[in-house]
Amino acid sequence: MKRGRTGEYEISIVGGERIYAFVPFPLPPDPPLEMTSERQRLLERATLALGRLDSISLLLPDPNLFLYSYVRREAVLSSQIEGTQSTLTDLLRYEVAGAGGMPIEDVTEVSSYVSALEYGLKRLQEGFPLSGRLIREMHAVLLAQGRGSEKEPGEFRRSQNWIGGTRPGNAQFVPPPHHRVGECMANLERFLHDPNSAYPSLVKAGLAHVQFETIHPFLDGNGRIGRLLITFILHREQVLTRPLLYLSLYLKKHREEYYRLLNAVRFEGDWEAWIDFFLEGVDQTATNAVETARHLVELFQNGAQAIQQVGRRASTALNVFRLFCQKPLLSIPQISEQAALSYPAVSNAIQVLEALGIVEEITEQRRNRLFAYKEYLRILSEGTEPL
Repeated sequence: MKRGRTGEYEISIVGGERIYAFVPFPLPPDPPLEMTSERQRLLERATLALGRLDSISLLLPDPNLFLYSYVRREAVLSSQIEGTQSTLTDLLRYEVAGAGGMPIEDVTEVSSYVSALEYGLKRLQEGFPLSGRLIREMHAVLLAQGRGSEKEPGEFRRSQNWIGGTRPGNAQFVPPPHHRVGECMANLERFLHDPNSAYPSLVKAGLAHVQFETIHPFLDGNGRIGRLLITFILHREQVLTRPLLYLSLYLKKHREEYYRLLNAVRFEGDWEAWIDFFLEGVDQTATNAVETARHLVELFQNGAQAIQQVGRRASTALNVFRLFCQKPLLSIPQISEQAALSYPAVSNAIQVLEALGIVEEITEQRRNRLFAYKEYLRILSEGTEPL
């Protein structure tokens, strides 16, 4: 349905130019979404896929193993959409103590995304509401270091921003003036907490994401926070007991369509086209995540069975192998400390795992060597090549 423009323009002068800033109307859409039978089927498919994803704890011996790596995969993908060139291996190397070398700026940025995500989850688990304050706190963590650290971390912007172009006057889209941001975010928060909402949580998350991206409340980091908002809404409303849905790979693959649909909502009021795209993405992403988890379970089982065939060295090698199942990139000192094993014992176990083709050394140096569970890393890295 094309409702017409879903906001109003506020005219101001910025840099001597006349600017038309777009201020979105509060949610929910008016008139309400058309829930056709086909759209209802999309919603049901996406909801079932989320249910399978949420039951992943029945599949994995320890769901936190999957969550650790999956969160980092999402951090890489979400940051790539914003232009970073860091890979998953780059991030894992950066996180390994003693990896050596100065962290490149891209990796620092991706690492900050992980920190912001984990901070937000901790606050929600402590009972803190999903609110403008929590979003600002996460933003402060996201921009605590590296690029963007000078762009008012943790604060709604106090100046005009824009999307595309070199200045507001030739931009593709100009979000609300800074003095309207607080009002717009308060309206969004009210929508999220409305007990009488007619929309299921999944649809609510899709609507809220577009509204947040349209408000663009920060000078930097809006895209990353906006994508996290989807998962946080579903987690807060107990659709997902663990934050395992991340749409960045889907949005990365369909970037042009994603941006086109955002504008179709703003300027034509076509919320339905966006919701169809969003639900399809949730279905695909959740289904792929479950398949990835199944592959990992099979991979871990096959690895353990192969190790059990090596004789007397199997026990120590299995202990080391289990650490690689938790973190696919490790150093010998890390393993020695975490497994309470001597350096020679860890070295011998690594040799067993290398001989079986499970791990490989990726640094090619005499000191500070790093070893990767190569197949695990390959599975997680699918689709994470820089744009």
